[in-house]
Amino acid sequence: MNRRVRRKVAKKSKEKLGVPGNPGIGDADLCPDSNEDVDWTSLPDDTVIQLFSCLNYRDRASLSSTCKIWRALGLSSCLWTSLDLRAHKCDPAMAISLASWCVNLQKLRFRGAECADAIIHLQARNLREISGDYCRKITDATLSMIVARHEALETLQLGPDFCERISSDAIKATAFCCPKLKKLRLSGLRDVSAEVINALAKHCRNLVDIGFLDCLKVDEVALGNVVSVLFLSVAGTSNMKWGVVSHLWPKLPKLIGLDVSRTDIGPSAVSRLLSLSPSLRVLCAMNCPVLEEDNTFSANKYEGKLLLALFTDIFKGLASLFAETTKMGKNVLLDWRNVKTKDKNLDEIMTWLEWILSHTLLRTAESNPRGLDAFWLKQGAAILLSLMQSSQEEVQERAATGLATFVVIDDENTSIDCGRAEAVMRDDGIRLLLNLAKSWREGLQSEAAKAIANLSVNANVAKAVAEEGGIQILAGLASSMNRLVAEEAAGGLWNLSVGEEHKGAIAEAGGVKALVDLIFKWFSGGDGVLERAAGALANLAADDKCSMEVALAGGVHALVMLARNCKFEGVQEQAARALANLAAHGDSNTNNAAVGQETGALEALVQLTRSLHEGVRQEAAGALWNLSFDDRNREAIAAAGGVEALVALAQSCANASPGLQERAAGALWGLSVSEANSIAIGREGGVAPLIALARSETEDVHETAAGALWNLAFNPGNALRIVEEGGVRALVDLCSSSVSKMARFMAALALTYMFDGRMDEFALIVTLTESTSKSVNLDGARRMALKHIEAFVLTFSDPQSFATAAASSAPAALEKVTERARIQEAGHLRCSGAEIGRFVAMLRNPSSILKACAAFALLQFTIPGGRHALHHAKVSDVITG
Repeated sequence: MNRRVRRKVAKKSKEKLGVPGNPGIGDADLCPDSNEDVDWTSLPDDTVIQLFSCLNYRDRASLSSTCKIWRALGLSSCLWTSLDLRAHKCDPAMAISLASWCVNLQKLRFRGAECADAIIHLQARNLREISGDYCRKITDATLSMIVARHEALETLQLGPDFCERISSDAIKATAFCCPKLKKLRLSGLRDVSAEVINALAKHCRNLVDIGFLDCLKVDEVALGNVVSVLFLSVAGTSNMKWGVVSHLWPKLPKLIGLDVSRTDIGPSAVSRLLSLSPSLRVLCAMNCPVLEEDNTFSANKYEGKLLLALFTDIFKGLASLFAETTKMGKNVLLDWRNVKTKDKNLDEIMTWLEWILSHTLLRTAESNPRGLDAFWLKQGAAILLSLMQSSQEEVQERAATGLATFVVIDDENTSIDCGRAEAVMRDDGIRLLLNLAKSWREGLQSEAAKAIANLSVNANVAKAVAEEGGIQILAGLASSMNRLVAEEAAGGLWNLSVGEEHKGAIAEAGGVKALVDLIFKWFSGGDGVLERAAGALANLAADDKCSMEVALAGGVHALVMLARNCKFEGVQEQAARALANLAAHGDSNTNNAAVGQETGALEALVQLTRSLHEGVRQEAAGALWNLSFDDRNREAIAAAGGVEALVALAQSCANASPGLQERAAGALWGLSVSEANSIAIGREGGVAPLIALARSETEDVHETAAGALWNLAFNPGNALRIVEEGGVRALVDLCSSSVSKMARFMAALALTYMFDGRMDEFALIVTLTESTSKSVNLDGARRMALKHIEAFVLTFSDPQSFATAAASSAPAALEKVTERARIQEAGHLRCSGAEIGRFVAMLRNPSSILKACAAFALLQFTIPGGRHALHHAKVSDVITG
């Protein structure tokens, strides 16, 4: 995996506080004496408070702890009217520590049941608004306790995920305890009974905004009794009796806005609601399949009423709410926000519509129904971008999340819709998202970074992000103390690092260090951020220069730490892939040796080859393959149980992906360079699975298996095992018909080793000492092998030219044969001096076919420009002598 769609303790550097540039003010004016001490405590109180207001809660608290004066100012009630705890693990102890700052707290946002349980310990009796998400585990007891302690509550929102464990009892308690309630929005309730709704109507006389979203059952008749309601949403709610709704709800005297999106409402009910409700101005029916299937339905005949549906022009409809005709087109929401003369009633409608649209579009994007491509391209993307500029933080966040979600086609395969992604880019969406990512509000930073990450899977969008300065922004966010922000920023760098052209820019922006620091910072508490950080480092490590940056930043130690200790498979896979890429640069840097020398690295990778997750096994085997090119690593891998583990992996991957098969064979190929390892692989049963892989139709798989069998075949015992397991036929087939020249070449070399005479002596000994040896026809196998070896050599060089060159001492003649017979990749094979010596010795073999193959092999290994070119002249002398 190279990228991820959403859908894996830093030393703080001393940074200067940036001051916006002014061409009329020089540096001397800003700092008249650089050696003069600055007394920051002498700043006016208003200035300090203004500075604090631009910081997130964590930084605000940290800065206020520097001195008594700032601590007092940091406790100013105006700084603590709202609190967002979503990114923090808030338990009762933490809530108690915050209590002294929450006396005047009016707005609270939280995430999860644990934080919900801790809310009462904040002692914020003046709370006016509570908004929570990830509420599936919140119980009746928790909600009842919250509302009982906060009688002044005016707004309660829980969602958009389902509140599965909240029943009518807790909502009834809310009605009794919070008489000042004005806004109630709850998602995913199983049953909202008549008793509950009637209690709300009786006790909450100021309740003007009700949302029962994605509920299984809501009593329609009782909702008709809430005469105070102005705005009502039952979006996504099932089992609605639309006949009852269209009969009773038009009688609600104050109902202005109604949202029935994502339901099965039909055209007749919509028609009755629009025609019979005198107060209703806006009916939102987005993504209602039954309504959309009626091609004859028209909303234009209901004068003064606005219907918002997928088949209507949303922007034009919104513009119709205004008296001024200038508010037309895609800027209608922006024009409304900037209007100087405010209309309170219209502002309430537009504020509600922004919330409703952001919620509905996000839910629609999450379900990703078919047939909406035209809507997303023509309107949906533009609406989300417009909502992203809302003054409501929650609307901005959901719009950004909607952008991150609606482009995704297949999260598992990292597929996005290019048309949708480029629609965002065309409407200046990249700049808007990056501006949002620069906000001091961490919730906005997180959702904007998520959208940028997903959109950046598209190469054109990634280029635009880089050109707009997005890499610097994401690298900065990756250093955030907020885990959610850091996680999404790391995801963005992961996707951007797929492009070769962005790797250097990420390193220059400090992205490598930020990613490595993330691993140390969140090692104990964030599988998501660890996977993204490791994935980004894996991509960066594929670049030679960046791989050195990763190593210098402590990346080897960080990644090995993940491979050794993390239990999350996504993290293990990316950590192993990163180590594989670090070790893949051969002699160009020292990372291969560095990984092998890191304590526990090789043992961890060997252990990961036993993982139940195929991706982890594949990347671990790939890392061991790369690491085995280093002589010390090769023996250390074997000492760590690598031979046994990799043979077992090869034996188990008959039905696995080609990627895993290739890496399993490749790791055995790398280990088998050592004669001791080669013998051990044979004894462990590695020959049979390698022969099976050599029969694969996938070129990379059978080529790698052929390489392993070539190394194994030099040992007579392994050679005999290859014959006994039917390997001669497999190698002959490769030698004669593989589309890979390298596979054919190595298969021929394996056959050459097998039948150079040494195996015959070994087979005789085995026959005399082991009665259980398999019966094989060595003579028949030899004839078949020699026949195909000869055919292979002749394929690359005609006999006359080869004989002439062998009999001549003229270098030109030899070079001519070499050029004709060249297998380009062979010159770059890792071939030891001992290996070359074996083929030189084979030139004295009585078989003319084996001598020809040996000469051919020597010419390949020493091709000018290859790894062993310096031996070319010597080998030429041997052949022509």
